[in-house]
Amino acid sequence: MSESVAAFMDRVVARSSGETEFHQAVHEVVESVWPALERHAEIRKANVLDRMVEPERVILFRVPWVDDQGVVRVNRGYRVEMNSAIGPYKGGLRFHPSVTLGLLKFLAFEQVYKNALTTLPMGGGKGGSDFDPKGKSDMEVMRFCQSFMSELFRHIGDHTDIPAGDIGVGGREIGFLFGQYKKLSNEFAGVLTGKNVNWGGSLIRPESTGYGTVYFAEEMLKSRDQSISNKTCIVSGSGNVSQFAVENINRLGGKAVTLSDSDGFIYDEDGIDQEKIEWVKELKNVRRGRIREYAEMFGCEYHEGRRPWGVEGAECAFPCATQNELNGEDAKRLLANGVYVVAEGANMPSEPDAIRQFVDQKILYGPGKAANAGGVATSGLEMAQNAGFTTWTRDEVDQRLLKIMVNIHRNCQQTAEEYGTPGNYVNGANIAGFLKVARAMLDQGVV
Repeated sequence: MSESVAAFMDRVVARSSGETEFHQAVHEVVESVWPALERHAEIRKANVLDRMVEPERVILFRVPWVDDQGVVRVNRGYRVEMNSAIGPYKGGLRFHPSVTLGLLKFLAFEQVYKNALTTLPMGGGKGGSDFDPKGKSDMEVMRFCQSFMSELFRHIGDHTDIPAGDIGVGGREIGFLFGQYKKLSNEFAGVLTGKNVNWGGSLIRPESTGYGTVYFAEEMLKSRDQSISNKTCIVSGSGNVSQFAVENINRLGGKAVTLSDSDGFIYDEDGIDQEKIEWVKELKNVRRGRIREYAEMFGCEYHEGRRPWGVEGAECAFPCATQNELNGEDAKRLLANGVYVVAEGANMPSEPDAIRQFVDQKILYGPGKAANAGGVATSGLEMAQNAGFTTWTRDEVDQRLLKIMVNIHRNCQQTAEEYGTPGNYVNGANIAGFLKVARAMLDQGVV
């Protein structure tokens, strides 16, 4: 090939100045798929990769709303519709002060390959706002969601773009958003996933990202004739993904000993059993408290202002909080302390230096686009139930989720071997996802 990875990235950076998370995500994929481009001249000649790094559509809009004091507030709303080659745009909405266009482009770009790995017909998108629901009343959140949806509704649909939840967008927010969509569109359609099971949601959808991440870790361990049973696990975060990762670790016989939030982390040497995780759900999902209260309740260690990656005695780590939460120094500590399984519940939680160390040391490292694909996979199952006007049992959805995660693991493993990097799940996930989307784009012409 006449162009290098560095030259390609120089062009990407020049066209998207300041979007550092997006550049990081693109660079990881481009490095992995470069050998595939050399093998597939038809994809290279059609400049498919150049098209993949440009969103098909970006929507940016103002979101005015009134707080409880009667003051008019204004936030920014976004939707990045990245790629629809294999299906309608699919991806979450994030409400957090850190939300920018560059952040959402990174998430949408990752979503394209993640959705492709599920084998379900879903394209990739992402959206959200710099609105912070933390500290807001239910009525303030409702007014914001209604204003947000008053613009977004004209750009989405159950065969066009199907948003879901993400950081800051849970069941409460999905309910308010769906209610406003229904009012404006005058139809009851499966246009959002993550809905309550009483009105079109799927059983296991809240659990699916955390459960799926642990299922993926279990499959990686099986490749070495091991299991998560009796393994000690470090988990970061304390939101939805972290809660259900801990729950599934318990179901499979492991022991989780940490949870965290932006203020610090708790270390419970005895393990976070089901009774404790139910308490955490009430703390975080209902009272919206801080994880330090767990230490006060159960009498364990609390480490303020720190992340859990230095905890000793664990074999498995599950970064489930947010992007770039695990840096090179954290990776060194994990490896030095004997961790040999890392499965990402969050999107791109490991910085590039950390990823290099995990890959170089040949540990079992499951990147987010593969390991945490269970959430969007179960969103796809929710869409299927909505389309068929039916509901499946909890066990049926759980078994379908497990089967999808087993297939994603097998696909990543086989693709990595086919392209000369056995055991490298980063390359396996990136190449497998890329080729599925690239072939669809070739079939559909230059659009």
